[in-house]
Amino acid sequence: MKALQLRYYKGLSLIEIMFATAIISVAVIGSISYRYYTALDGRRANNQATASRVALLLCESWKGTNGSQTYDPSEHLSSGELTIVDSDGPQAPEDFTELGSYMLGVNSITCYATLSFKDIDTGLRALNVIVAWQQRDKAGNGLDDMDKLFELTTYVIN
Repeated sequence: MKALQLRYYKGLSLIEIMFATAIISVAVIGSISYRYYTALDGRRANNQATASRVALLLCESWKGTNGSQTYDPSEHLSSGELTIVDSDGPQAPEDFTELGSYMLGVNSITCYATLSFKDIDTGLRALNVIVAWQQRDKAGNGLDDMDKLFELTTYVIN
């Protein structure tokens, strides 16, 4: 009688193929997730930079009028790329007098701003600008849907 001969075939077993597929799937999903969150964080950073630039623009423009109590940014700053309309805005600090609130549109981003001032001493005025914008993707685009604030205060001698 002939002894049974075991034959070993070179190749991959089903378990090895499933294991390799699982490893590749995890790597592909991780790479896609990384790209998604990188793009999302980039957009959030762009929105934050835009909102802070808007606050700085409003503050410096208002400062250029020596902190005038009749300052209206829609008269000084409205252009093709920046739209400013009267609207509700974030609440001004308690001890500041509110000058006005506005809705601003720039680079497809909607911001809400509130300008307020406080006379610190004779001839010295604090100018405060608060800008709110939407960081998370929400269905609405109103003031109640804004979830980030940027506040900037500067001083002017008037």
